[in-house]
Amino acid sequence: MYQDVFQLHEKLYKALANQKRVEIIHLLRDKELSVSDMQKMLGLPQANLSQHLGVLREHGLVNSRRSGKAIHYKLAHTNLMRASDLIREMLIDQNQGDATLSEELNIKMKDFVPVAIDPVCGMRVSPKTAAAVVKTEKGTFYFCALGCKRIFLSRHKPTNKS
Repeated sequence: MYQDVFQLHEKLYKALANQKRVEIIHLLRDKELSVSDMQKMLGLPQANLSQHLGVLREHGLVNSRRSGKAIHYKLAHTNLMRASDLIREMLIDQNQGDATLSEELNIKMKDFVPVAIDPVCGMRVSPKTAAAVVKTEKGTFYFCALGCKRIFLSRHKPTNKS
């Protein structure tokens, strides 16, 4: 019985041992999203996204519901984000906030601390990890994915496209 808990832990970690699945978890942080919304945000082919969602669903990390033709996903348990945030804090602490993670790219751990909110989807991003940046008269905006940038640009006039 005692070992069963460790096996369950192992299965959970295996389900999360893919950066796209972790990214999906973060997209679902505070909201429910349709498959088409996630596809736009991540820029993944529908078949690939469905595979990742299937793994997450199989391991009980996300729940789905059908609304007409659309399928919507949300986190199965709120503690998942708390656990993810704690792991991120641990990584930052372990690396003392300024340890270099990649010498060739000169990326430091403190660069990954979320400091901005994607104005389209609400995902937390940092300037270093943002997929895109747009400057307007109202300020600089960071985006989690190129789809969010396109949506933003259809609604706002940039002063300097990045």
